[in-house]
Amino acid sequence: MGGAVAIGLASMLGTGVFAAWTPAMNLAGSYLLLALVLAGAIASLNAWSTAALARVHPFAGGAYIYGRIRLGRTAGNVAGVAFVLGKIASAGAAALTIGTYIDAPHATWIAIAAITAMIALDLRGVTRTALVSAVSAAIVISVLLVVVALCFVNQPATTSSQVAPLQPGALGVLAAAGILFVAFAGYARVATLGEEVRDPARVLPRAIAISIVIVFALYVIVGVVVLHFVGPLEVRESAPLRQLALIVSGPGLATVVRVAAVVAAGGALLSLLAGVGRTLFAMSREGDAPRALAEVSATGVPQRAQIVAAVGASVVVLIGGIGPALAVSGASILTYYAIAHLAALRMGADEPRPPRIVPLLGLAGCVLISVAIVLAGRF
Repeated sequence: MGGAVAIGLASMLGTGVFAAWTPAMNLAGSYLLLALVLAGAIASLNAWSTAALARVHPFAGGAYIYGRIRLGRTAGNVAGVAFVLGKIASAGAAALTIGTYIDAPHATWIAIAAITAMIALDLRGVTRTALVSAVSAAIVISVLLVVVALCFVNQPATTSSQVAPLQPGALGVLAAAGILFVAFAGYARVATLGEEVRDPARVLPRAIAISIVIVFALYVIVGVVVLHFVGPLEVRESAPLRQLALIVSGPGLATVVRVAAVVAAGGALLSLLAGVGRTLFAMSREGDAPRALAEVSATGVPQRAQIVAAVGASVVVLIGGIGPALAVSGASILTYYAIAHLAALRMGADEPRPPRIVPLLGLAGCVLISVAIVLAGRF
């Protein structure tokens, strides 16, 4: 249980908490917290359906497997492709976050270097263990709590560079919820542990629930201070928590935040590339992706699939910023969960299915927010 929760926390406390606030504020303005609540609600509904399916199908693959079993091969393929595209975009966003927090003017090339370094580790079979995940999560939580505490202790005077917060329409709030949803999406990593934990029917649902509750509470606290201090600023940086640290404390705390961001985003990038590569490997093994991607090295690593994942993340880095990358990731991953909700609706009365309202609301929310992301088009 502890290991599964640690992996869930580390997967969610990665790119999103350091990078999603600025593009979300550009869309939702003063309604940022409403968008965050919507994102948390959709994440909870997705987790409920996913956990119910994981109890019955404790296999690696998540909605790709659930869709194949419950809805047919086509639905499984849609989920698999959506997962791969969404996580490749997330990997690109994670790499750009590393670059932005290290040196924003050269973020693109630092991001490419980060992808190269992480894929080198992945090809050697190095992935995050539960212990490393726990350490990473502890570092990020500690730094965030310090920043929040200093925000309440050292409240700076209002600056002259403030403007009235944007008052968006419903479309902007929904699109912002989709971007913030990416910050929660790491709990899907817990659902893929079905073959690696003891008593998955008991452990997986509880680990997902605990992870989401902890992360949601932390995001609400951070969201409040970001909206209060960074939100009104005329110029918002793409590294909003570093900007927040500079406002409330100075360069010393900003350096600590920079290190925490690189640690969190680096860990997320490592596991994202590994997850995408292994999903591509599983799909190719089932005949749903090119067979060439099913080749593994002597150490059991799907090298070709891993390289494809790294190339895809590099393309994202080269053609888009953090905001667009998170938007693509949000729309794709919500499509993935829409398949999971459809699969949950097919569960029988003799199975531990969720109340029917859960997958219905979850499906409607995933579709609505995905459409809003596409229509909003400004991040």
